[in-house]
Amino acid sequence: MILIVAEHTAGKLAKATLEMVTAARESGREGPVTLLVLGQDVAAVAAEAAAVADQVLVADLPALATYNAEVWAAATTQIAQEGEAHTIIIGGSRSGREYAPRVAVKLDAPYLEDATSLSSNGAALQAQRYTYLARVTETVEADGTVVVTVKPGSFAPAAPAAAPGEQYDVELDLPAPRVQVTGRSVEKSSRVALTEADVIVTGGRGVGSPENFTRYVEGLADSIGAGVGATRAVVDAGWRPYAEQVGQTGKTVQPKAYIALGVSGAVQHLSGMGKSKNIIAINKDAEAPIFKVADYGIVGDINEIVPALIEASRK
Repeated sequence: MILIVAEHTAGKLAKATLEMVTAARESGREGPVTLLVLGQDVAAVAAEAAAVADQVLVADLPALATYNAEVWAAATTQIAQEGEAHTIIIGGSRSGREYAPRVAVKLDAPYLEDATSLSSNGAALQAQRYTYLARVTETVEADGTVVVTVKPGSFAPAAPAAAPGEQYDVELDLPAPRVQVTGRSVEKSSRVALTEADVIVTGGRGVGSPENFTRYVEGLADSIGAGVGATRAVVDAGWRPYAEQVGQTGKTVQPKAYIALGVSGAVQHLSGMGKSKNIIAINKDAEAPIFKVADYGIVGDINEIVPALIEASRK
């Protein structure tokens, strides 16, 4: 089987999980697509998972209430061995990248990291990923049992299946964690998260200043209910937090609409948003690289264009 470890937050399946289901189906490997749901009080998550997977394995235990790399690795390894999984897919989130290598070591399996596409080459699993600051796409492959992390935003979310998958409760032999989480802080925002947003408004250095970023990028995003993104140059300048960075060293996104304000379109940034369904660019430089990938482009001053867009959206 193909085993996917579900990512979920606040009782809801994460978009990244739906992307991993698509990755599994595109891999060309045989066997049922199986979602493993780890946590406590995850009945609602399991029900969501059943709508997109062939089968769902549920471990609803107090010991899984809080994420722990050792425990997650042990649980995933046990289920992979018992189910004779030949492909284990884990999200390329911060936590996923932490425990996925542990799973590979425990299974004595190859580890393919940050895959942006999956396919089969005979008996081998073939993956593509970015390298050399996203200037090069390399292809790697491995035989037998393989552990893969999928780069978020690289695949389209899976649609509900024709019939819901079967659910099974599983028993786990979990180790006592050696590391205890003593506190957790979550960034509070009234806006939709970047990785979940259908529409994203991103600002680059071309917006001119932190004040203009707030006025134009946040203003337009709030008026249309969009997420807010930023280029690396903006984050490096201290205008915006790293959590908003889109690009090779930030988040990879694939929204229905990506609105780029004052974004030049460096290759590192394009690697993080190039698969967006519709790209709308506004820049006063007609030669900006962003226009080469944009579906719609406006050459002009954002100080004039964006206020008009905000006013129009409010009407």
